[in-house]
Amino acid sequence: MSEAPEHIKTLIIGSGPAGYTAAIYAARADLKPVVYTGLEPGGQLTTTTEVDNFPGYPEGVDGPTMMVQLQQQAERFGTDVRIGMATAVGFSKESGGLHRVTIDDNKEVLAETVIISTGATAKYLGLPSEQRLRGGGVSACAVCDGFFYKGQDVAIVGGGDTAAEEATYLANICNKVTMLVRKDQMRASKAMQHRVTSTPNIDLRYNTEIDEVLGDMVVEGLRMVNNQTGEKEEIAITGLFIAIGHKPNTDIFKGQLDMDDAGYLVTEGKSTKTNIPGVFASGDVQDKEYRQAVTAAGTGCMAALDAERYLATIETLV
Repeated sequence: MSEAPEHIKTLIIGSGPAGYTAAIYAARADLKPVVYTGLEPGGQLTTTTEVDNFPGYPEGVDGPTMMVQLQQQAERFGTDVRIGMATAVGFSKESGGLHRVTIDDNKEVLAETVIISTGATAKYLGLPSEQRLRGGGVSACAVCDGFFYKGQDVAIVGGGDTAAEEATYLANICNKVTMLVRKDQMRASKAMQHRVTSTPNIDLRYNTEIDEVLGDMVVEGLRMVNNQTGEKEEIAITGLFIAIGHKPNTDIFKGQLDMDDAGYLVTEGKSTKTNIPGVFASGDVQDKEYRQAVTAAGTGCMAALDAERYLATIETLV
């Protein structure tokens, strides 16, 4: 006879700032949370060398250290943190129903509430030199890391609104910003395009792609190639920002949870409630606007409070 599925009061899928903050609040409310970390325990911050904009760290903190501390704080209140990945879900549409979640394709758990904090994955170009220098000058978040390149020459890749916004942000603090757009025009709105073209220290390059990121341990330069003429050019930079989009980690929820066109989970009003009773979403998996550690943590808190209030309104099912 197969083993009966484990019964969990609050299951948290994902272990970034949103997941661990949800765990802290859920544990303090005696919801006995179980966290499954996913493939990247600690989330995107584990690939960030320095976090300088999270409240409470006057000297800054490196990303992996911060995530270990968040995990320890969650465990201090009784959170059960487990290595594992949710690979399938079967959500109950009934209020008070149990949600079935498969872990690592071989273990089933039943949860009264589920908090989804699976985050979003930044898209990269896939160049070996780019991947090698992630954390050494290659970043996917100008707002997070731009400060470290104040007064320096940097480059940014992308042609949409996010790239345009981040380019102008960098232009305010950096000496020069070289912006690489793969096509002969930007995808950004006319207003954002005007902002880029009217900023004097943004060098906008159309039909231009990266051939190689230069540098051994840190970014020292960039070799660009014009995809129309094949002409190559090298420039000296200290930071490279990739702004070609993010992909929310929501594939296993398709067909059960409401999503927008980009795959981000849709939540109800200012809450973290999804369209399924007892299932909540927090962090970058439902936030494509801000994507900051502190905002993710805030929605993690909200999700735990929403889960607590939901459980208070139903009879506990055994």
